[in-house]
Amino acid sequence: MTDKISHCSFCDKSKESVGKLIVGHDVAICNFCVDLCSNLLKNKKYTTEKFKALETPDPMDICKYLDEHVVGQLQAKKVTAVAITNHYKRVNNPDNTIDKSNILMVGPTGTGKTLIAKTIAKYLDVPFAIADATTLTEAGYVGDDVDSLIAKLYQNSNNDVERTQRGIIFIDEIDKIARKSEGTTVSRDVSGEGVQQALLKLVEGTKIRVYPNGRRGEGSVEIDTKNILFIAGGAFVGLDKLIETRLRGTSMGFNATLKENKPIDADLIDAEDLIKYGMIPEFVGRFSSLVKLHELNKLQLVNILTGVKNNFVEQYQWLFEQDGIELEFELDSLDLIAEKTLLSKSGARGLHTELEKILLPHMFDLPRYKKNNLLKVNINTKLVNTPIALEQENE
Repeated sequence: MTDKISHCSFCDKSKESVGKLIVGHDVAICNFCVDLCSNLLKNKKYTTEKFKALETPDPMDICKYLDEHVVGQLQAKKVTAVAITNHYKRVNNPDNTIDKSNILMVGPTGTGKTLIAKTIAKYLDVPFAIADATTLTEAGYVGDDVDSLIAKLYQNSNNDVERTQRGIIFIDEIDKIARKSEGTTVSRDVSGEGVQQALLKLVEGTKIRVYPNGRRGEGSVEIDTKNILFIAGGAFVGLDKLIETRLRGTSMGFNATLKENKPIDADLIDAEDLIKYGMIPEFVGRFSSLVKLHELNKLQLVNILTGVKNNFVEQYQWLFEQDGIELEFELDSLDLIAEKTLLSKSGARGLHTELEKILLPHMFDLPRYKKNNLLKVNINTKLVNTPIALEQENE
């Protein structure tokens, strides 16, 4: 019976048109179909594992991509890249016994905490949501409860449960929910320690009911948070004083040694300092990957203005081009903008503020510039110090 089969049972090609025809009991398969099936089985795209669709990233590739968008913070990028890689190794191998490790970023405002998280989510092509910790309250009180974080991520994934369950949530201003100092008050700390307690199960892994239409009881979906990566960031203003106390002790007493008053290095931060600041030990334990960011220097600020992809200068040049006006900055003016930002201690965000202040008079007058044949705006140090429209300067 089997020797009478002369065609492939799958593609119907004849024995003469294929290299090999493997014949079984009333069925046959050619070498072409064997190769096709083999490739399908090898291709991760067709695996039955839900989370195999996202390949484990290479930490070096993550760092290279971050370098194109984020200035400085080399060590922070490395720590984050390794933490991200380890997280998705765990996600892609559901039978492992590795504990979940979320990321806590500590550093001054404007140093790139949010940008790093957002850029990594873009690189990985996973859903991303940003939340402000100051808007969160303990469940049952006025304000957003922690479940709203998952609802937001679900919306940003176009209501795709599987994509949501491997997404990234960035919680900003996490230092603002530090535990209040112990005192005589008996009122609940519903926006501080209460929020930390409420976040514990969420960041470790639990199942949450999400209501896409915002109304409880109507068309809810269940989201498992065990593979969602949580990244928390905060400036932790005043943390340096706690570190100084731990490292240098006090300078009081006859036998005390006066220590040189040097700035505290961010790399010296540890879990003990965060707990003393007001973060509960259980919360700090859920964020075992600690990323420390440093203040940006003048050269790095100038690089943010002109060097990275989608930099601030290019953004404003595009806006001016929409009105047919060319925008240029003299090198000295860029240095001065960076110096002013350093004085304000506002980091990269301060650069945006300075540029907006300098360019506002020109953007207001752009239609008149073109009408009066003023087709180029050149920003020099004078216009940085005294932001005025060119027509006012020429009067």
